[in-house]
Amino acid sequence: MTEFYKGHGLGNDYIAMEMDGLPFDLTPPAVRLVCDRHTGVGSDGILGRTGSTVADFGLRIFNPDGSEAEKSGNGLRIFAAYLLERGEVHVRVPFTVETPGGIVGMTVVGAMGGGVLMVEAEMGVATFRSADVGLDGPDREVDNEALELEAGDAVLINTVSIGNPHCVVFMDEVDVEDLRRRAPQLSTHPAFARGTNVQFAVPVEPGAVKAWVWERGAGETRASGSSACAVAAAAVRRGMVSERRVEVRMPGGVLHVDVRDDFSLMLRGPVEGVYRGVLSGGMVARLKEVSWL
Repeated sequence: MTEFYKGHGLGNDYIAMEMDGLPFDLTPPAVRLVCDRHTGVGSDGILGRTGSTVADFGLRIFNPDGSEAEKSGNGLRIFAAYLLERGEVHVRVPFTVETPGGIVGMTVVGAMGGGVLMVEAEMGVATFRSADVGLDGPDREVDNEALELEAGDAVLINTVSIGNPHCVVFMDEVDVEDLRRRAPQLSTHPAFARGTNVQFAVPVEPGAVKAWVWERGAGETRASGSSACAVAAAAVRRGMVSERRVEVRMPGGVLHVDVRDDFSLMLRGPVEGVYRGVLSGGMVARLKEVSWL
């Protein structure tokens, strides 16, 4: 039970494996070792397949720092590709996945050529309340609210939850070096009880937004499905775009999000399987050692 599958969605890569029968526990040290790009397999996280009594499949999502995520749009789509390769789901046949952030309806739409699959995921209903993202203070809708950072710096934030917390900052242009300085401060800001994912976004067309992503527990990320959903929902809510089918352009590529009238979200984007592998005996021994820590 030490086989794994590796795939990516626009450069955001995950390892999928079966948790049932795994000869070691996915404790934070074990997760960090597997995800290490020098001494492990290397990835932006682990997708641990579990059972479910309320959906067709269950899924736990581990960040590379060992923490767990409630939901991941790219991770879910890679998980769909993993299930398809195993013959457990089929093209154009919907199925459901239980995550800590809610049940997600999914469909493998079809192949795009070159081994790339197009996958859709119903990501749930976006909410904009502070309580839903664990932001301190009275429960409220956070609309361009100033949040102070270190050294008196401040940003105007918009909070979004789709089962996991997001903090969207709209800008006129993106200065990546400046964002790399401020994003970690936002992600771990004490005002957020559980930390938050961070997106800096620039509306560029009536139905398009550019976004740069810093993921909680992972850091700078080339693309993120749940972040794309948060950016699209916030852009529609704040009137930053006029269309409800939003193209979110990230460094790794483009994802599409349909924002319905009730703010339920459909995410659509490509995924690609990279390889299957088997952990070596030595690696398993090391993982057994660290899983007790």
